Amino acid sequence: MGIRLLSENTINQIAAGEVIERPASAVKELVENAVDAGAQNIRVVMVDGGKKFISVTDDGHGMTADELSLAVERHATSKLQEDDLSNIVTMGFRGEALPSIASVSRFSFKSRANGSDQAWKITIEGGRKSPVEPTALDKGSYVEIRDLFYSTPARLKFLKTDRTELGQANDVIKRLAMANPEVAFSLYDNERRVFQVSASQGDLLDSRLRRLGAILGSEFTENALPINAERENMTLRGFAGLPTYNRGNAQHQYLFVNGRPVKDKLLAGAVRGAYMDFLARNRHPVLALFLEVPTDMVDVNVHPAKAEVRFRESGVVRGLIVGALRHALAEAGHRASTSVSNAALGAFNANAPTMPFHSGRQQSFQIPPSRPNAGLSETGYAYQAPLNETGQSFTPPMGRNEILETGSSDHTQITENISEFPLGAARGQLHETYIVSQTENGIIIVDQHAAHERLVYERMKKHIDGGNVPRQVLLLPEVVELEQSAVDRLLTRQQELENLGLLFEPFGEDAIVVREFPALLGDTDIKGLIRDLADELAELNQALSLKEKLEEVCSTMACHGSVRAGRRMTTAEMNALLREMEATPHSGQCNHGRPTYVELKLADVEKLFGRR
Repeated sequence: MGIRLLSENTINQIAAGEVIERPASAVKELVENAVDAGAQNIRVVMVDGGKKFISVTDDGHGMTADELSLAVERHATSKLQEDDLSNIVTMGFRGEALPSIASVSRFSFKSRANGSDQAWKITIEGGRKSPVEPTALDKGSYVEIRDLFYSTPARLKFLKTDRTELGQANDVIKRLAMANPEVAFSLYDNERRVFQVSASQGDLLDSRLRRLGAILGSEFTENALPINAERENMTLRGFAGLPTYNRGNAQHQYLFVNGRPVKDKLLAGAVRGAYMDFLARNRHPVLALFLEVPTDMVDVNVHPAKAEVRFRESGVVRGLIVGALRHALAEAGHRASTSVSNAALGAFNANAPTMPFHSGRQQSFQIPPSRPNAGLSETGYAYQAPLNETGQSFTPPMGRNEILETGSSDHTQITENISEFPLGAARGQLHETYIVSQTENGIIIVDQHAAHERLVYERMKKHIDGGNVPRQVLLLPEVVELEQSAVDRLLTRQQELENLGLLFEPFGEDAIVVREFPALLGDTDIKGLIRDLADELAELNQALSLKEKLEEVCSTMACHGSVRAGRRMTTAEMNALLREMEATPHSGQCNHGRPTYVELKLADVEKLFGRR
């Protein structure tokens, strides 16, 4: 068989297989074109998940008759100047979208250029393009797609249910709406409105937060930390959720490069690295980050759907993201997410009965759902510096049996000056596990083990950074029997663990002997610690940096060295723990992302009892 050129329609169908994978792909391309056209309002309608019908209406600058005819030709675009692929500033630029869509559907395009008194229309069906003809249209453009993939039935068979395809398109539009808060978006399933946001005006950071709140919900805005950082002509802005406001998958992480929604492994890995110190491996933060980089430092032409990018300086990009996120998390101090309080109050409300009470006259009262105020006060957020020497300063305890038994946390003085302490004054201990504290306008319940675990961890990190981890010598060295593979893993990391204060040697083929361990851990279970460390090293990703591996190991050590549930604490010890939490960054969550305390506002407690 001789070599021959493929037909234009076949070429377009091959391109469609790469660019238009499903109805959401067509929606993405058309909406991006509308954004590039300067539209302020974009409306999308889908029928049967987009398989039967898709329309996109916008009020952008439109096209003339000649431009409309040329726009549906393969690789014809107005967005790439002088064929320079290193300077791409628009969403669409490849010139593939319209001819690819038209080759697998019954396609119609109407447009009216700004300042023109005439609109034009072109239709394409089965690869045959009709002549451009006059039509009626107020302004902008209107694209209509019918019977998507009718000419490629094999592709049609691989589509999911109508609801799934609609959901995919909804996700695409939400991401584009996040990146363009000045544009109004709406999505309809036939006549049913699925999604709608109005244009947001004002400062970009504020308008972006309002747009994110409209899409992700008010709970996100209440628990979002602002991100604003620059490095080497790159800027990173956006909002990142507190560690205690997390999800079971990474679907709620929205990443953008120069306004383009991307799903990039480098960016996702940087986010994971920044939160590694605060979340368990199966939990993921909620965030929306917008990275702006010079166009000559990023290649957006590595994927037909433009979903992936490649950076010239990937190390700088990763450092910018990790540094900015960790700085914001440190600034948050001991702040915990409002979702923790919401969950606690929700649990109360779920089990509350309908009860009568007297308030002038007898009536039936159903406890209403409450919405607590967002976290502690701003003064509480800023409460980071160690306390002064006027009776409140203290030396952090070295071990779990030394939770401060000095007079530095005088209970009477703390009670009198309760308004000065964001976490309040300890009032008691429940089940030898939870500390109950009274604040100026509420109640705080602290998980003593989770809280102290974070405090021990932060102190260990400080010692490591200073290159001086205090050690404690065992009078009788501890022999720990392990599988040979576990011994090998520990010996491979022997020097790193020694830097953490854990000194051990091989003891035969299936055991090690521990001679020194970190003094911060106090009276700990050496055998349990070594076994957990061996398991931790087996699970650690080999791609992690040395520092990240050390932090994982530190987290395991801190868990073993913290105050256990079931330990009775004195009032002075409880107050000392609260004061150290106030002075320690990240103390709102333990090393696994669980909250260390729950705050209940007095007004919400009163609602529970029908007093409001």
